[in-house]
Amino acid sequence: MDMIFHWDASVLLWLQDNVRTDALTPFMNAVSLLAKGGALWVLLTLLFLGMRKTRALGAVCFVSLLSNVVILNLLLKNIVARPRPYTMIEGLILAGPAEWDWSFPSGHTGASFAVAVCMLLLMSRKIGIPALILAILISFSRLYIGVHYPTDVICGALIGTSCALFSVKYVWPRAGKKFHYGNDTGTAV
Repeated sequence: MDMIFHWDASVLLWLQDNVRTDALTPFMNAVSLLAKGGALWVLLTLLFLGMRKTRALGAVCFVSLLSNVVILNLLLKNIVARPRPYTMIEGLILAGPAEWDWSFPSGHTGASFAVAVCMLLLMSRKIGIPALILAILISFSRLYIGVHYPTDVICGALIGTSCALFSVKYVWPRAGKKFHYGNDTGTAV
C-alpha cells in the first residue's frame, strides 16, 4: 500500500508542479463542477428517457448510472474510507473547493464513464467519442484540482465502464430496438 500511495502522491505533486496554471485552474474547476453529484450525466439520462427515440438508451444509461452509484458511492467509498489526497499529501495544495466525503473511488469519474461508455457503444461515434472525451476530461480535472488520487480515478473509470458494459449487455436487448443517429453507429456488445 505504501508503494501505491507513493506513486499516487508523486503523480499529484508532479501535476501540481508541471501542469497547473492560473489560466487553466478555473477551466478545470468548471469541468469538475459539470459532473458534481453526477448532474450532467443524470440530466442526459433524463433527456434520453424523455424522448421516444432515445428512451431505450435512457433505460440503459439509468441502470448503468444507478448501479454505479450503489457500488461506488454507497458501498466502496464507505468500506474503503480513504481520506482525500489534499489532507494526506504534504505539499499538495487544493486548487478548488474542498470535498468532505471519502476519496476512493472517484464518483465523478464513475458516473462519467457509466454514461459515456453507454453513449459510445449505442450512439453514433460523432456523439459517443465526444462523450468519452468529456468523461476523461472530467476525470483528469479531479486529479488536477487535487481531490482524488490517480488510483481513485482509475478504479472509478473501471467500475463505471463495467456498469456500462453490464447495462448494454443485459438491459439493451430488453429495452427495445437499436437506434442510431445517421450512418456512423456504435456497436453494442
